[in-house]
Amino acid sequence: MTRRTGRHGHTGWCGRDHRCNLGEHRSEEIVVDLPGHARAVLVRVRTTAGREHAEVRVRVALAPAEIAARRQLLGLLGDLADTVTRAAVAGRPRPRKAPR
Repeated sequence: MTRRTGRHGHTGWCGRDHRCNLGEHRSEEIVVDLPGHARAVLVRVRTTAGREHAEVRVRVALAPAEIAARRQLLGLLGDLADTVTRAAVAGRPRPRKAPR
């Protein structure tokens, strides 16, 4: 549930500081860190138009060998495509069941 508070329409999840800029509302960062291997940062964003998004930044250490690094990138792109598709499908309204 998104609850608006205050005269600026901040939500319950909004960071309420320098993160809110140019009418956008942004949450605090949620960080997953695997030191030396990978880091992901997720931020929830509400645009000036009222649309909400998840902003995700991912940094993954690549292998020093070019072929291995390309394999990693290929796997990462495939996994990201699956993740984005799953998130998009989960946000769709469920169809109503037909009456019997």
